[in-house]
This record gives sequence, structure tokens and C-alpha cells, in this order.
Amino acid sequence: MTVSCGATGHVRGYNANNSYLRKAVRLSELPKGSPAVVDRVDDAHASDPIAQRLRDLGFVDGEPLRVVAIGPMGGDPLLIQIGSTRFALRRAEAARVSVRVEVAA
Repeated sequence: MTVSCGATGHVRGYNANNSYLRKAVRLSELPKGSPAVVDRVDDAHASDPIAQRLRDLGFVDGEPLRVVAIGPMGGDPLLIQIGSTRFALRRAEAARVSVRVEVAA
């Protein structure tokens, strides 16, 4: 089920746990410890090899992930966990990934 929140433009879909999923944000913008669900990986340009590699590694729609750690002074790299696998990504790479953040209803 999808609900539009009027003037804010936020679109929320309700999941099986009766919580809603907030509008997609970039993985590079998530704070440490934040759980989220992959929405999509955007190509920076045609035939983007980095975006394709992210998809190959498991950054696919519906896959839950979590920001485990952030580099010194908020910089690179970001440590991302998908399942039991952890990936160190540069912020530029993480910016290609759109995620949905679960918020309790």
C-alpha cells in the first residue's frame, strides 16, 4: 500500500510489520548504525562499471543493509553490511545507491 503525504511529496509504503518506508535517500547520507533497504543503484553514466559492480555484490532492490562505521571525521570509507558481508565504499560510490529507511508507525 502506498500513501502520498500531500505537500511534502513523501511517499510511504506500509510493510508487513505495520511500519512505513520513508522516501528514498542516498546511502552516503545515512548515519552510523542506520538500517535501510536498497531501493536501486543509479548509473553515473552509460555503462557505469562501478554501479554494475555494486549490483553484482548484492546491492539490489529489497536487500536490507546497515551502516556499520564511517571513516575518520565523517569521510571515506563507509563500512556497509549486507547480510553477513561487509563492504568498504567511498562516499562517491555509496551515493549511487538509493535506500529506503524504515520508520516505526
